[in-house]
Amino acid sequence: MSEKLRKSAPSALGSKRMKTGEHVVGLPEDVAAIRKEISRFFNQLDETGKKIGNHTHGVYAFYDYDGEPIYVGQTFESIRQRISRHLTNQRTDAVAMNVLDPFEVAEIEIWPLDDHLGVLTIEERREYLDRAEYTVFQRVLQGSALSAILNEKEVPPRSTIKLPHSYRKRIIPDAIYPQRKHPDVRIARRASTIANLARVISERDVSGGLRRTLLTQARRLERLAEQRLGELRIPKEFTSS
Repeated sequence: MSEKLRKSAPSALGSKRMKTGEHVVGLPEDVAAIRKEISRFFNQLDETGKKIGNHTHGVYAFYDYDGEPIYVGQTFESIRQRISRHLTNQRTDAVAMNVLDPFEVAEIEIWPLDDHLGVLTIEERREYLDRAEYTVFQRVLQGSALSAILNEKEVPPRSTIKLPHSYRKRIIPDAIYPQRKHPDVRIARRASTIANLARVISERDVSGGLRRTLLTQARRLERLAEQRLGELRIPKEFTSS
């Protein structure tokens, strides 16, 4: 390659990063800030000095901006990786099927379980995880104002366990929390999620669990819209004269 062509050809770094003026175009600031909070949460140390996100086994729960539980899951691979796939919109069943909108997740709670599974076989570990997930599911369900969670798959009844210490954190930074929490923004997002979920249901042969999730989403939208009317002092019903 000639010297002239070498100077005009973009570098490998330049081909991956576009610049506008002096600013590098990348993740939106709010998204980057949220991911930073998530990473900081995962790097928190447990009582043994291990980063909580580095536990291979665990159960997790997501909460919305009202503290309402919206999803419970378990992982057999990595807490950090599993939750990150949900919240960075990489493909998971819950996100792909429009069951879970990552935008709705304001808080995360996790129960790291590595220290409770050391001597168990793989089958025994899976059984313990199922029991832990069921225990968490029942606990957060009791705290739900709607007595419902968005999980599309049934969490089969198991014998419960004594849960270890959990770690819970709000992942939305103070600077963007008010805008994200605004009910009109959340109503719009929730309505869009319902429309997308309903479209998926109309185009496929889906499980009954997915249809129950649609109903739960509709109830969540109705509750939020009703609360918004109350905040604005708008009567829910109109009578003709």
